[in-house]
Amino acid sequence: MSDMVNGNKIMDESAIRRALARITHEIIERNQGVADVCLLGVKRRGIPLSKLLAENIRRFEGAEVPTGSLDIVRHRDDLSEDDKSALAGECHIPCDITDKNVIIVDDVLYTGRTARAAIEAVFAYGRPRTLQLAVLVDRGHRELPIRPDYVGKNVPTASDERIGVCIAEIDGETAVYIQRR
Repeated sequence: MSDMVNGNKIMDESAIRRALARITHEIIERNQGVADVCLLGVKRRGIPLSKLLAENIRRFEGAEVPTGSLDIVRHRDDLSEDDKSALAGECHIPCDITDKNVIIVDDVLYTGRTARAAIEAVFAYGRPRTLQLAVLVDRGHRELPIRPDYVGKNVPTASDERIGVCIAEIDGETAVYIQRR
């Protein structure tokens, strides 16, 4: 994401932490606690975001929630079968998700295709009681009828704009940028 630094910063680390704290409280309230909650981060930046949500839950509720990862490559609709086989990584599902409230965590929601692939990946591992979607940024332009349950920030964008989420452990800083292509 280093090329994003040339764009306009729309969220700094403090704003991201506040948004994640709010999302955490919404998750706790909607699920009446966290007893049956499981967080699954979409590879790549959804994984550290899900870990930050889990840390918040630990601080706010004193509870540990299972936190895993989804690699959605096998479920994408824009790759050939050969490409899927070559690029696919592993999912880490930390518990039996049957009858759990599973929350898919991703950085940006755009067309909805990544979210659709993540939903398919989850159902390959079991049948959750509920399936919820938490995103740091919703930029609009949906192609599929998918709506997030939890949103850090709504950022209406033009089709020639790009949203870049930077996470310190991957990119060296934590911020969100918007940039014209």
